[in-house]
Amino acid sequence: MAGGGFRMEHAHTLLLNEEACGQLGEHQRAEFVYEWLRFLKKLLPTTDRADVKQKQKRLVEQLLAVLTGSPGPPARRLLAQCLALVYRYGDSLSASLALDRCSDIIRSKDDSPSALPTRLAAITCVGALYEQLGRLLISSFKDSVGTLLKAIKSAESQGRHEIMLSVERILRGLGVSAVPCHRDIYKAARACLTDRSMAVRCAAAKCLLELQREAVFLWSSELEGVTTLCFRAFEGSCYDVRVAVSKLLGTLLAAALQPKQPVAPRPGGRRMCVEEVMELLSGGFLRGGAGFLRASGDMLKGGSSVSRDIRVGITQACVVFVSALGSAWLELNFPSLLALLLQLVSHPRATQSPADAACTRRCVSFALRATLGTLLGEKAQVAAAKELCRAIGPQKKAAEACAAEVNPEVYLNQHILVCALLELGSLLQGLGSTATPLVQDSSIGLLDSVISVLLHPSASARLAAAWCLRCVAVAMPAQAAVLLDRCVERLTALKSCPEAVAGYSAAVAALLGAVQQCPLGIPHSKGKMVLELAEDLLRSAAQNSRISMQRAQGGWLLLAALNTLGPAVVGDLLGRQLLLLRCAFPPSVRELESELRRGDCFTWQVTLEGRAGALNALKSLVSCCGELLTDEVWTRLQTPLSCAVALLNHLPTVVKSYGNQVKNATTLYRLRVYEVLVLLPPETYTEGLGSLLRQLVCDLTGENPSCCELLLLPPLCHPTDLTLTGSTAHDTDQRYIEEQLQSGSLGIGTLEYDPFTIFQTSQDVPAPVPATTALTNATIQLFGVIFPQLATPHRAQTLEQLGEALRQLKGARQLTAQILVTSALCCALKALGIGRAGLGGEEVCKPARSLLWGALESPNGLLRCVAAEGSARLVQAVNDPAFTASMTMASVDKLKAARDAVSRAGHALCLAALQRYTGGISSSQQLGTSVGVLFPLAQDTSSPELQTWSVHALAVLVDLSGPLYRVHVEPSLSLVLRLLLSSPYTHTHTELHLSLALCLHQLITTVGPDLQEESEGVCSLRRVCLTACTLLQDSQECLLQAQAISCLQQLHLFAPKHLNLAQLVPSLCVNMCSSYLWLRRAVVACLRQLAQREALEVCEHAVTLVKELPRRDNTQLDVTIKEVGLEGALFCLLDREWDPRLCQDIRETLGHMLSSAATGKLAHWLKLCKDVLLASADSTAAGTLDPQQDDDRDDDSSVFYARAESNGPFSSLRWATRVFAVECVCRVVALCESADPAHFDMALAQERRLQESTDFLVLHLADLIRMAFVAATDHSQQLRLAGLQTLLLVIRKFASVPEPEFPGHGILEQYQANVGAALRPAFTADAPPDVTAKACQVCSAWISSGVVSELKDVRRVHELLVSSLQRVQGDREVPSLLYNEGTAAMETLAVLKAWAEVYIVAVQTASRSDATEPDADEGDGVGPGGPLAADANLLRFVQTDLPTLSRLWLAALQDHALLTLPSQYAQQLPASGGTFYTAETLEQARPHYCGSWAPILHASALWLNSTGFILMDEGPANLSRPVTPTSMGQSASLSSVKSPEDINTERLHLILGISVEFLCSPHSQDQMENITSCLQALQALLDVPWPRAKVGNDQALSVELLTVLHRLMVTRESVEVQLAVLQLVRQVVCAAQEHVREKRHSAEVDDGAAEKETLPEFGEGRDTGGLVPGHSLVFGALELCLCVLLRKLPQLSPRLAGGSPTSGQGQQGVHAGLSAPLDASDCRLVAAALAILSDLPSICSPEGSVCVLPTVLYLLVGVLCELVRGVGVPAGGPLVSGALQALRSVLSTPLSRGEKSREAWSHLLRCALQTLLDCGDTGKEALADEVTLLTGLTIFLLWASPEVTSAEPLQTRLIQRFKTNLQAKDPMVQRRSFQLLTSVFQSPAGASGSFMQALGAAVVGYLREVENRRPQTQEELQAVQEGAKALEALVQAAEETHRPQLVSVLLPVLISFLLDENALASAAGPSRSLHAWALQELMRLGPQQPSVLRDLMAAAPAMKARLEAAIKGNQERSSTKSTPQPPSKSSPSIQLKTNFL
Repeated sequence: MAGGGFRMEHAHTLLLNEEACGQLGEHQRAEFVYEWLRFLKKLLPTTDRADVKQKQKRLVEQLLAVLTGSPGPPARRLLAQCLALVYRYGDSLSASLALDRCSDIIRSKDDSPSALPTRLAAITCVGALYEQLGRLLISSFKDSVGTLLKAIKSAESQGRHEIMLSVERILRGLGVSAVPCHRDIYKAARACLTDRSMAVRCAAAKCLLELQREAVFLWSSELEGVTTLCFRAFEGSCYDVRVAVSKLLGTLLAAALQPKQPVAPRPGGRRMCVEEVMELLSGGFLRGGAGFLRASGDMLKGGSSVSRDIRVGITQACVVFVSALGSAWLELNFPSLLALLLQLVSHPRATQSPADAACTRRCVSFALRATLGTLLGEKAQVAAAKELCRAIGPQKKAAEACAAEVNPEVYLNQHILVCALLELGSLLQGLGSTATPLVQDSSIGLLDSVISVLLHPSASARLAAAWCLRCVAVAMPAQAAVLLDRCVERLTALKSCPEAVAGYSAAVAALLGAVQQCPLGIPHSKGKMVLELAEDLLRSAAQNSRISMQRAQGGWLLLAALNTLGPAVVGDLLGRQLLLLRCAFPPSVRELESELRRGDCFTWQVTLEGRAGALNALKSLVSCCGELLTDEVWTRLQTPLSCAVALLNHLPTVVKSYGNQVKNATTLYRLRVYEVLVLLPPETYTEGLGSLLRQLVCDLTGENPSCCELLLLPPLCHPTDLTLTGSTAHDTDQRYIEEQLQSGSLGIGTLEYDPFTIFQTSQDVPAPVPATTALTNATIQLFGVIFPQLATPHRAQTLEQLGEALRQLKGARQLTAQILVTSALCCALKALGIGRAGLGGEEVCKPARSLLWGALESPNGLLRCVAAEGSARLVQAVNDPAFTASMTMASVDKLKAARDAVSRAGHALCLAALQRYTGGISSSQQLGTSVGVLFPLAQDTSSPELQTWSVHALAVLVDLSGPLYRVHVEPSLSLVLRLLLSSPYTHTHTELHLSLALCLHQLITTVGPDLQEESEGVCSLRRVCLTACTLLQDSQECLLQAQAISCLQQLHLFAPKHLNLAQLVPSLCVNMCSSYLWLRRAVVACLRQLAQREALEVCEHAVTLVKELPRRDNTQLDVTIKEVGLEGALFCLLDREWDPRLCQDIRETLGHMLSSAATGKLAHWLKLCKDVLLASADSTAAGTLDPQQDDDRDDDSSVFYARAESNGPFSSLRWATRVFAVECVCRVVALCESADPAHFDMALAQERRLQESTDFLVLHLADLIRMAFVAATDHSQQLRLAGLQTLLLVIRKFASVPEPEFPGHGILEQYQANVGAALRPAFTADAPPDVTAKACQVCSAWISSGVVSELKDVRRVHELLVSSLQRVQGDREVPSLLYNEGTAAMETLAVLKAWAEVYIVAVQTASRSDATEPDADEGDGVGPGGPLAADANLLRFVQTDLPTLSRLWLAALQDHALLTLPSQYAQQLPASGGTFYTAETLEQARPHYCGSWAPILHASALWLNSTGFILMDEGPANLSRPVTPTSMGQSASLSSVKSPEDINTERLHLILGISVEFLCSPHSQDQMENITSCLQALQALLDVPWPRAKVGNDQALSVELLTVLHRLMVTRESVEVQLAVLQLVRQVVCAAQEHVREKRHSAEVDDGAAEKETLPEFGEGRDTGGLVPGHSLVFGALELCLCVLLRKLPQLSPRLAGGSPTSGQGQQGVHAGLSAPLDASDCRLVAAALAILSDLPSICSPEGSVCVLPTVLYLLVGVLCELVRGVGVPAGGPLVSGALQALRSVLSTPLSRGEKSREAWSHLLRCALQTLLDCGDTGKEALADEVTLLTGLTIFLLWASPEVTSAEPLQTRLIQRFKTNLQAKDPMVQRRSFQLLTSVFQSPAGASGSFMQALGAAVVGYLREVENRRPQTQEELQAVQEGAKALEALVQAAEETHRPQLVSVLLPVLISFLLDENALASAAGPSRSLHAWALQELMRLGPQQPSVLRDLMAAAPAMKARLEAAIKGNQERSSTKSTPQPPSKSSPSIQLKTNFL
């Protein structure tokens, strides 16, 4: 194949490259020709016609040469298409020559096998020529058709098949022109329609289907004949034939009823009616396809000759008939159609035997389900349900009349009821809660009609009615408890009626089973009620023999159904149930033996039935409540189990004594024993293991074993092996009726075979098989459980016994026994292999292998598959490589020695499957041997079956060997391609092609990603794979097309760029509406994968396909693609499909498309979802709102009522599809959130919309609200929930978006009336709790969003919350609950959570309002109805209900605290439950508490904060359940009255406990909101003095809280959470400060005037100063602060920095590598940590403060040094002020001056000052923030003790630092330095004297230079002014004696600032300002020192003149300003208090 790629390139030419073709071998030549034909087919339509005509002659010669060269099936189809295309695009006049040539070949007498392919190719060419050229060949039409029809008489099956297909193409091409030959074609097709070949039948059906388009006589005069012919075609047919013929028959009948063209009038002058059509179908259903005489004879004999094939085919034809007429016809004519179908099911000939009756019922039910469930919308389905109710009524009355006379008609009547009730249940289940009005309509009486059937004499009718009630409960969960009460009440009242006991007990059981599918459940007490009823029935069973059987069965049925409610319900009732189980069996085995001597036939029958029921109850208990079965329970069950097993040994005696009357009861009993034992641990019945094993061996090899291989064997086969057997019924749309064809003579399962299945979890009606068949299945399963428990000798003995028994049997009995034995052994080996227990030695392996290999040679294909699977399990169980190798070699030897195809096929599969469960094939030698054996077998064309199994085995080998198979890939692909090219596409070879497809799939997987390579070898492999996929795609078998799509999907996975989507996507879309389920599955699965990467391209290619399709091929789906794209078509498909897997794939495909294209095609997707949502046939939303219920509202919400929109592309979509559309809307919103901020900004969106053609979500807000409203007000509960969720999402995303056109308003404000209207239906009395809970969430989000500003709007939604609060407070004990008590907790907690959220927002907005209130008082434009007023009113609204809410909140928190206790404290939970939950529903309520507690906790803390922990005298809240005595001291009337102190302490500990417990272990990242709520709640608590004192007094509690907060700080990166943690730590430290301060103050007061030294030391450290980690609050706070500081400033750590953080060494590297620039949030975190650090010394004792002070100073000074250096830290801001404030706080601590600690503090502070000064000494490097450094030094000077700053050389360095800063070039630094110096001069005299002496001259010198260098900027002016102020401060601080001298220095400086008039006029602005300021200062200071001023003026005349001139000039300017000026523009009336500039 290496050179194949090069040669195949020569095939891509218009003319065949004969030279290259001639150099190839036979197989390569066929591939080359096929590749050329593929290319030619694509090339011809795009080639210029002139080129085609030029080369046409040579091209035709080459094509005819290929035709005569015996082409394979795929090649001949391509050949025919290419030949026709040549004449179509070239010269068509010479086409007759090609026709003549083909006709000559067809007429040829050569019957040799080599001539057959050529003849078939000629036939195919004739059809293709007429299909393409049509009427151009009309002249030779009759001759061609005559030749074909003549040839069909002598043709073999392949020839007949091709002729029929060719004639179909001729008819398609000629259309009406073919009328002259219609009769002849019809005659030929009649014969072929009943051909023995299934492929010929399919082709004939397709031919007739094409013929009926123009041949009117088929559906007029010949209709009855064609109908009979179709009935005969159904007989013995396969699935494909039934589909094809039913499509033909249904289409003909529809045409007869509604003719497509005018026809001759029928006799009588009237058209055919539906009754006549149904009469034709009924005749075939009842009499089959026989003629009149044969049918009459059968009727006289009383026999039935109608096969199930015919009835299934007719049923499918009926569905096609109705579907062809359409939904409108069905809706109009459903009453008459229903009557006819029910009349059919009641006909005696249709129900002659139970099996026939079951088959007929299934057929009618399928006809109803496939039409009503698929064609009708919800409104029409409701109407159909009404018709079904009307059909039930007459039958019920007829049954009552017949029952009184024991009329046989009652048994015919039962079938009508069964069909009607089952379909009614299916309709209701599909409609869901949208059917609520139908059930509530009293005029229809649906429930009454169904319940009345429970008294029907027939068990099947009663069970159908019970199932229908179950469907009602599943659809409308509110009806479950109501119906349960009603049925229990009627059962109690009618216990004496056998039918009532049986019917109502089945109904109760069915309703209990429905609870599993109802999330809201039923009240817990219903379980006890059912148990009591069951006990009553079982106890009274023996009182009346007439109804003892029914009571016993009913009682056990109720118990078994009760167990499905789960351990929560059964746990409390387990003891009573175990007692009933023990009473059902004798007290001992000895007593059991004495029973055999008592009783009669009836007694034994009742006993066995009762014990079978008890065992079924035990089975249900084990499977549903296994966790309750403790050792004690097993001990109590030991005796009943022993008796049950022991009784099996005595059953033959009972049957022998009482005959066949008890045989059914014994069979049922054995079945129940086996089913229970399968579920139980084998050690529970080890005593009876031997006898049980003997019984099983007897059952497996007995005389009359019941075996249905098609039901038994497929589950035991490996899934991939089932394709070998053609088992495809389970993967079809018709599987409901197709399954009965696999049940053999035993009949299909029905509900009456096992009433105990009525409560099992299932969407569809259970179909239990007969007891005998079920017993066989249970026997096999039990053998698989028991065999592994046997010892090795017993295993060998058992297998030898089975083998001997098989050898003694012959014929059919031997085959049956072999099937059972092989199945049982396979189950046993599977258990051994999975358990890794080992099988045993050779003595066990040898008989096991003998049994399995005997089955491998069976003619039964399914048995061979099971035997191969068993062999693989045998190898797994032995788990020995030597044994595996021996098995492999033995299989190889068998394959070489065997000559019959059957045994070779079985051993071929066995050879491949041996290592399925041992990790695969790891030996290349073994792989080579296996491949070498299988390759020749796969090429053996003498046996298609052997070929099929060999190729399949090869595929299994490829899968198991993985990459090891890579060396065999090329020959394997060549083999696959060769077989695909040569094998005929007939039904005999379908399995072969499926195996080839599987092998191709595995080979593609083996090559894997290597397929992307561009090497020559890989290109060749890829080309072969694509060619093989094309061959499979071109097949007419849908299974093969599905496999081809799967292979292409795999290719796309590994080599996506080499797959042409332009070809693939159209081929997928064409089959998206296929009538074959597996093809639709493959199409959607492939689309799902394609949409993950190329969603846009897929959609574009789909639309392109629809534009190119011919008009006659358009389907509704194509029209949908044209209108709304591929995604709209997928929505349509989703609405029609019922297969769960397919629906999930469709949803995922749409999800991928949405993710890829939603933001780019936003309008398209939103319109699509809107159209889907509004596509309901009736207006459901309008009915949910009562226009009269709120007369005073002024909203016009009627514009949002859902109206049916008939002009949309969709119609009558179901609620599930619309729910998915709403979910898609939510996904669109989520996608837009992460895409572009303009999606949620109206102003930005409008601006960008003008500039670019981009769409934004905010522009579609009206549609979003509309969709949410429509969904939220629908009848469907699920749709209401989805709508409310969408509304919640919209509110959260758009609440903060302003409305650009109306400033000050939100964009959502205009929709507030609609939001209220959408929420109102959720608060009605009949609203389900989950809907109300979700609506409460929306209410709180809406109110909290701040959108509403008007009081009436707030009140509108507030009233809804008030009503919900009243609803949860109401006394619920009077009306009965409809749902589980857990739902009451859910609703209550949702209400409380909503109120809590509203209260939190109200408090927060009120606090913000208080903060802005002074501004508002100044007049900020906010009127009385503005937002602030609304916020205040919101809080006032909540405060009205706050007393009640606070009690409910605290009660809910107490419940949550109890529920979060560890399991070991479960005994501390209240026995009666909590306030809002009951003990029985604890587990159901727990999730609701977990989702609600956090906002409630926050709200409770805020309420306690507002009350200051002062108890109010409030009335008790009306709780839903009585408040328990432990509930927070809420009621003074309780027995244990607590003091206010105790109550407050409990409340504090409750909130602290819940918060700490949660913060210790937050479960996941999505708990961030709960973490924030906990922290805010604790902050609110610690804002109040009383809890702060409690926390401060309890150091252990404080330390624990700090530990939790430290962990939270480390594990959570959220800045908000970390800031809240630090704030809370600060509060805890403050609480400790207050506690220490209070203790010290109390000690001082108590000791009076005692010496301070005698006072006890308070604070941490005490006398020693030690801080104990884990017990020290200070140490914990230090740890937490250090964590924050090092994470933000890692250079603080000496270990990280490589030195001191305050030294300059290595800092550049540290800053470059360890830290990043801090942002604003980081600065806030560091500042908060420093504030905490500064408070720590104050809560220590003097010794403790000395211990902690070095760390505090180290960190504090380290941060200051980082600020000074400015590396990675922004200058200024909150961090600088926070650090300086922290330093001041530390320096001002009283402990720094305390006698015990003063010396140590002074030393440490001097060290800190030294470090800070060292930080400023950077040499030549300039400091980044000199001001901060000087400020810190100034704080030392101002707040530290004098002995700290006066020490040398510190004081000298401080003075030098000031001098340096005063000489700075930056005027800002100078200004700040003068300000700080002023503060120093004004400080106490400790350090001021030295500073005045040292710095006074520097200040004076700076000021004197100003005269020569006037300020030119504002900054320089401010520096000069601050310098003058500093000099003035020095004057004021000087001694009184020195002050005049200093004033004499100050005044000249100020006078020097003055300018003369000339200089003043030309001076800069800052200089003039300085002049004015200096003059003002002189005018102020002069009068204060008059003598000094006079002396100065006298001594300096020049100064005097300058001063006088300045004063004179100032006076003149003042007088000028005082003259009247013209009025200037008035200043605004509103003045801003803050200068923002």
